[in-house]
Amino acid sequence: MSRPPAPHGRTGRPPVTSRAQILAAARRLIDRDGWEKLTIRRLAAELGIGATTLYHHIRDREDLLVLLLNQHVDRIERPELPRAPRERIVAAALAMHDALASWPWAAEVLTADGFVGLLDESALWMVEAIVAGADDHGCTPEQSVHVFRSVWYYTVGEVLVRARSPHRRADDRRPAFRGSFDASRLPHLAAIGDRWPALAGRDTYPQGLRALVDGLLAQASGAAGGDAD
Repeated sequence: MSRPPAPHGRTGRPPVTSRAQILAAARRLIDRDGWEKLTIRRLAAELGIGATTLYHHIRDREDLLVLLLNQHVDRIERPELPRAPRERIVAAALAMHDALASWPWAAEVLTADGFVGLLDESALWMVEAIVAGADDHGCTPEQSVHVFRSVWYYTVGEVLVRARSPHRRADDRRPAFRGSFDASRLPHLAAIGDRWPALAGRDTYPQGLRALVDGLLAQASGAAGGDAD
């Protein structure tokens, strides 16, 4: 369901800036300065118009961010999803991860559980695919939502950690890692030693995702079997 256009509530000359121009300018500001600094006043200055003109198209900053998110998801090419429920969940989650990784601020905006109620229905196909895959596997509605939320938390956490890590140092080099550990107190970390940065920097999201999905579906199947007994 698309969000209704913001009510004008104003009279006078019609707006001269299109919604497409507004969203393009907002994307430029986010890419340049970060989403936290996106304000109606700064966006108006970027466009060279008065802030009141923007309210012909958007209600407020939150409305603007939701419009941007819907536009971003609409531009993502949908992969052909497998028929097997487990593989469908994995494919949809991978697509969700790639979409957020290319624009990580979106993951931060969508950290609230209620984001499903904000996005257009056309932008929720990844959520639908994961819930449908869980349902086709035999999960109850409660279990299907649990599968999605668990996958969502894992995905958002991975995207945000990786997006923020390069910015912890101004020169974009990896943060310094301690050279040694006290083997009497931390024997396993001492054994890994200076290999930790390389090991921790590997992209293991796909493997972790598959292990998580397998565990969630097995847990749901086990719970169903227990109920049957």
